[in-house]
Order: sequence, then structure tokens, then C-alpha cells
Amino acid sequence: MENTKSWHQHYPPEIKPSMHYDEKPLHSLLQKSAERFPKKKALHFMGKELAYEELYTQAAKMANYLQMLGMEKGDRIAIMLPNCPHSVICYYGALMAGGIVVQTNPLYKERELQYQLNDSGATFIVCLDVLLPRVTNVKDNTDLKHTIVACLKDYLPFPKNIIYPYIQKRQYNMVVKAEQGEDMHTWEYIMETARATYEPVTIDPKEDLALLQYTGGTTGFPKGVMLTHYNLVSNVEMCDAWVYKTKPGEEIVLGVLPFFHVYGMTAVMNNSILIGAKMILLPKFDPTEVLKTIHKQKPTLFPGAPTIYVGLLNHPKLTNYDLSSIEACISGSAPLPTEVQEQFEEVTGGKLVEGYGLTESSPVTHANFVWHQRRNGSIGVPWPDTDSKIFNMETMEEAAIGEVGEIAVKGPQIMKGYWNNLEETDQVLKDGWLFTGDLGYQTEDGYFYIVDRKKDMIIAGGYNIYPREVEEVLYEHEAVQEAVVAGIPDPYRGETVKAYVVLKQGFNLTEEDLNTHCRKHLAAYKVPKKYDFRDELPKTAVGKILRRQLVEDDTKIEEATTI
Repeated sequence: MENTKSWHQHYPPEIKPSMHYDEKPLHSLLQKSAERFPKKKALHFMGKELAYEELYTQAAKMANYLQMLGMEKGDRIAIMLPNCPHSVICYYGALMAGGIVVQTNPLYKERELQYQLNDSGATFIVCLDVLLPRVTNVKDNTDLKHTIVACLKDYLPFPKNIIYPYIQKRQYNMVVKAEQGEDMHTWEYIMETARATYEPVTIDPKEDLALLQYTGGTTGFPKGVMLTHYNLVSNVEMCDAWVYKTKPGEEIVLGVLPFFHVYGMTAVMNNSILIGAKMILLPKFDPTEVLKTIHKQKPTLFPGAPTIYVGLLNHPKLTNYDLSSIEACISGSAPLPTEVQEQFEEVTGGKLVEGYGLTESSPVTHANFVWHQRRNGSIGVPWPDTDSKIFNMETMEEAAIGEVGEIAVKGPQIMKGYWNNLEETDQVLKDGWLFTGDLGYQTEDGYFYIVDRKKDMIIAGGYNIYPREVEEVLYEHEAVQEAVVAGIPDPYRGETVKAYVVLKQGFNLTEEDLNTHCRKHLAAYKVPKKYDFRDELPKTAVGKILRRQLVEDDTKIEEATTI
């Protein structure tokens, strides 16, 4: 990689424009940290802690058990868990056994889960006990052979582990108790019976997949992004180089970003394992709980998303908590408002900067410098060994400085392609360049700015929402004649989902009716927050609904009303 890019002039001496990346399996990061920091705490979960040697031992037990069940190199295993010790142990244990991890959102409803299981061909799944009914209901329509059931009480300290069933019943209105069997396996049984040794699997880091991470767009269902061990190792080593003031074995990382999201997986989980940090695991984002955790546990690193920082800043009792332990935060998943950045830095005394990336790039490609020159409103400059260009969308030639075009990136973190989808792969990977679908421009000195999205994907609260998926659910309602979904501005989530609907003649339908219908088939964050019933929708001459025109018309109406 040449070292003459315009942005390299801004690199501080502590960050090298080009690095050497370990060509080792991703799970070697855990083995190395267990050897370097055996007694250091690796995980903190609701008062329970695991040291690095314990974490490695339990991951090795999981690998051993999976191999006893018949897992072979390349088999896919779905991990449907929130941030909890099980999720880290399964992730690394599956990689040790030669498996390919399929991160699965615990919020998925049955139709979403079944699609991902079938597309990936997963034969193993790990889920929480409260999610077991969903898995059971779709299992016969998938290739699943084995289900591993985890329970949060497995890692709760006394007396929380005793009272957990009562909390579970109150929260979920049910208590699920899995029984060990031929195709059903309990976490407790695995940890009691498995050996802490497994059969090493030969891995080619640059060729062999570690992860299928699902993403998508408006043109189809979510696609499995194929990320190799080398993709993920290189990106996490870039992350470590960027936040170069970290001290191995001493940092404490707040893990509120979900690990089933590629950003949380890299910036929190894999990065913590790489540097021997203690991860504080939070299963969900609750502003009060996060503030209490920061006040008590004193994390030094806090990767997050704008909605998380906004939620904390708007907490009515913010001043009651000491957040001064936080030293560095890289914000991803959505644009970071300048006022949020400045307020959070004032409250914590630490640094908060914006980064950028995609699932297809493991995910980070750009970021502002944490302790050096940054540009508000910019996504920063490319990371080490990462090249980026702006391409004119009509000529497909490199755009002039300041000219808006499509952002493309190239580097060791770029995916192999989409799982079983060569056509979509060829549309975004060209001569080693990943075309992001985002529109932006580059300044003379190499800083990049995003101005719009080429795709119509909605990003709400850091979650990717694909309009077609929501539209298909709307169309399944017998009263809906036409429907289109778009993202509209939201002060908290960044964007939120709005549905424009035309009803069939003779049908009456309320927002509540459609909302109930959508909630049966979609994760809560995908359900439209607003419904607009119309007599007709604007279309092109060939009948394509003009999604963007609807949003623009709404914006004009809102602006006129404001004036």
C-alpha cells in the first residue's frame, strides 16, 4: 500500500500508515490474551466476573462439545444471544472448532429467523431459553440439527441466580426449562461434561470464513457478508493502532453495543480480547443502567452510537453520576451530531469522535483522530492500509476533489463477497474496490464527508432496516393495495420508519390495525412508527413508486408548517 495518500500527512507519529497484520485465526487473539493475562478479568456481567484463563477454558470446552456433536470445518452456527458471557464463549469456541459464526439478532421474529437460518444453511444454533419457542417453531423448516440453550442465570452471582426464574416469569410471562437430549443441549451440561481440549483445525486466514454477517438493501432480502479471519483480525488491529494510548491488560471497555452487530463485535468484543481488556457486558441499552455502570465500574473505553450518547445526555439525573473515567469513544452506525459530540466530551472529559464503515468492511474504514486534528461533520480519514476514493457515478472515473460521488474503499478488511450471491457481489466489488452506496466528497487534504445515501436503507438507532422487508409484511395484509416504506428524520433515532399505504377499495384500516399486523412479523425496531394513508402514490412512467418524492414532499410540508 503506497504511503503518499493526502490524508497521511495528518497521521500522528504513533499511527503508521501501513502495518503488518497477523495471518492467524481470529480465535488466536483469545489464546494469546489468556497466556499474557491469565488472572486478569475478561468479563464482568451483572456482578459476576471471569478471568481470561477461565474464558479460554470455557471457549475450549464449547469447541470440544461442538466437535463431539459432529461440527466440521465450515459448518455454520447461529448465535442468537444478547451481550452475555455465553455470546463471547460461543463465538470463540465455534471458531476454535472450525465453524463459521452467523450472528443472529435476538429480536428477530420467526419469519426473519427462518430466512437467515435457511440462507446460511446453519446446522447449529445457540439461543437464550426465552427464545427457544421461536427456534422450535421454525426448526422443522430449516437444516438445524442441534440447539444449545443458554440461560442468563448461568453467569449470575448469588442470589441473583436464585431469583432469576421469578424475574424471568415476571418479565416474559413464562419460564422455559430446556432438557438435555439428543438434539437439545443445555449450557450447564456442556460446561460440566466437555473437556477443555479440542482438535485444532487448520485455518487459512485469508481464505477461510470466520463470519457470515447479514446485511441488505432495498433491492432484496438481507445478504450474508463473508468475512474471513484475516478481514476481522486486520480490522481489529487497525482499531488498536488508532486508539494507540490503550494499555494492554489494563483497559475497561463498556459493552453496550450488541455483539450481533458487526461494529459491537469488532470495536468492543474483538478489540477487548486483543488488548486483554475487561469487558462490561450489558444485554440491552438502558440509560439509567448504563450511567450506574459507568459510575461504579469506571470504564475507560466506550464505543457507541449517537442514539446511545443522546440517551445518556438527556437523562434527567445525568449530573448524579461520575463519567470521568471515560477516555475515548468512537461513534459509529449513524452520523454523529456536533452538539452531541461536544456535550459528551464536556460531561466526561474524554474524547468522542466519529467513524465510518460497513458490514462489508468488517466494519471500519474511516475515522477522525481521537487525540489529534479532527473535522466536525466529517467521517475522518481512511484507516491504516485502507484506501478510499470518490467515483463519479456516471463516468465511473475518480471524481475531482470536492465533487460528490460514490465512496469506494479498498483494504485487507474488505469482504470476500456475499454468501451464495455472485450477482450482488459483482455489483459492489470491482477490481478490489468496495462501492459503498454512500455519496460523499473528499477535501484536498484527505478528509471525507458523507452527503447522502445512494441506497434507501434506513438506519434507526444504529440498526439497519431494509424497506422491502417491511413492505412485504405490509403487502401481506389483505386490506393493503400498495405500500412503500421510507426513513424520515427522528431527533433520537436519527431516522425512523414511515409507511405510505393505499388501501383496497371497500376496506377500512387504522394505524393500530397495521401496527398490530407488523409487530407479529417484524422485530420491534423495524415496525413503522408512522403510517400515512393515501389515495394514490407517486410513480414513474413504468409504475415504480417514487419513494424519495414522498419523503421530500413530507419535508416541504414540515418546513412550511415550521415557518
